[in-house]
Amino acid sequence: MKYRLLAIISMLIPVFSFAQETAEIGLDKKIDQAFAPVSDFFNTVIFFEIMGTPFVLILLVGSALFFTLYFGFPNIRHFWTAINVVRGKYDELEGEEGHGVEKAEVNIVDGDLPDTIRDESHEGEVSHFQALATAVSGTVGNGNIAGVALAIALGGPGATFWMIICGLLGMSTKFVECTLGVQYRDVDENGTVYGGPMYYISKGLKERGFKTLGKVAAALFAIFCIGGSFGGGNAAQSNQATIVVKELMGLESTSAGAIIGLILAIVVGVIIIGGIKRIASVTEKVVPFMALLYILACLYIIFGNFSLIDDAISLIISEAFNPTAIGVGGIIGVLLVGFRRAAFSNEAGAGSASIAHSAVKTKYSASEGLVALLEPFIDTVVICTMTALVIIIFNFGGVFDYGGDGSGVVMIDGMPYEGAGITSKAFAEYIPYSNVFLTVAVVLFAVSTMISWSYYGLQSWKFLFGRGKKMDLVYKFLFCIFVIIGAAASMDSIWAFSDAMIFAMVFPNMVGLYFLFPVVKKQLARYMDAIKASK
Repeated sequence: MKYRLLAIISMLIPVFSFAQETAEIGLDKKIDQAFAPVSDFFNTVIFFEIMGTPFVLILLVGSALFFTLYFGFPNIRHFWTAINVVRGKYDELEGEEGHGVEKAEVNIVDGDLPDTIRDESHEGEVSHFQALATAVSGTVGNGNIAGVALAIALGGPGATFWMIICGLLGMSTKFVECTLGVQYRDVDENGTVYGGPMYYISKGLKERGFKTLGKVAAALFAIFCIGGSFGGGNAAQSNQATIVVKELMGLESTSAGAIIGLILAIVVGVIIIGGIKRIASVTEKVVPFMALLYILACLYIIFGNFSLIDDAISLIISEAFNPTAIGVGGIIGVLLVGFRRAAFSNEAGAGSASIAHSAVKTKYSASEGLVALLEPFIDTVVICTMTALVIIIFNFGGVFDYGGDGSGVVMIDGMPYEGAGITSKAFAEYIPYSNVFLTVAVVLFAVSTMISWSYYGLQSWKFLFGRGKKMDLVYKFLFCIFVIIGAAASMDSIWAFSDAMIFAMVFPNMVGLYFLFPVVKKQLARYMDAIKASK
């Protein structure tokens, strides 16, 4: 009996030791210490450098430039056509057969009604606007609030210029990947749509005689997309939501992050029980509303300081080519900061948005590709630029030093601020009680992004592990765990991991895009012919 007691005590010693250590350093710090090595590992592997530049950024930007040139600047030539498609101007084409346009290939998601597609006139589950709103909710998030602040804190005003350039080029990449997402989507016997890079990579490469390469690349994409859904689409969002909530409520507890994360995990867990229709019905109302409120607040600040607008724009341009931010490392440094944050925000090249766009009701895959090119414009060119102008105008008096401590933290009034906290401080300078508004905005952006990314991740999970409900619950449980991890861990480790997972998706996705971009050109020509024939 004595030996049993000693054995039990010896087993309990590590438990008591962990509890005591956690009490001393706090639960949030403990979670961060456990997660940091994971974050560092993936960040090192994904962002390997060639001549001092991360290869993934070279691949991303180079590909965006190639697609822009190959398709004849679709981001400019087809901009108004894209808007008309969203408005429903060409909806009558969907009810007609012919015009030489083949239907997108189809072969179905949890939470939807049976026979969804068979009962409708054309394949798909949601409208062009709903698909755009769902995808935008996955891109317009805290990358626009916290990510922009991080870019400016690190690279100064010049990072904004390169974010805009990356956003404009990214419109072409988004057009290509979302056209392919519809063209090669899959539909099961119940009428639920499955789509995204894992489908166009596997099916498209099989058509071209590269079946094994297609299978491997598709599986890799699915793995990285699941990681992206846990990181950039989840942990990074809860991380920033927690920062502004703690600041608003003045929470100093060393376990406050984990508690806020638990509450967020419960909210998100309830929402993600539904399928794409549930998400679309929420996001098509919430996303435009919160984006409009945020834009109006930015415009109020910008035009309230009208005399500084030209100075801010001049600073953005001059600093892009002659940066003065501490430690940014010259023009290449600020360019990389801008491109990295823009790519994280709009996800062009990562392929994730094509998963949502695949569920659209259409017979013309290129129609949804055109709709998708609006995303980087809305996300990066419009919203990110507005956030940047607010922060730059706020800092004209030298409130903080660009470059900060080199990790995204700057000192304002003797206190450290990072990410959304910097944006919140800028808003508070011009709008009374804006800290409340921005906290609500950040939380709404975070939740909408998380529910959209849960859909992306779940689709990838289904691709790897099948479409059973038990496996779905495993994914949703893991997703909610990462909500808590993101809220508790530091911004530095969470965003490093998030960047790594989002950018990892670029590698297998580009395999598909480079093999299949001729298909996109063919589908674009067919859709444009259909539009001309209808006039």
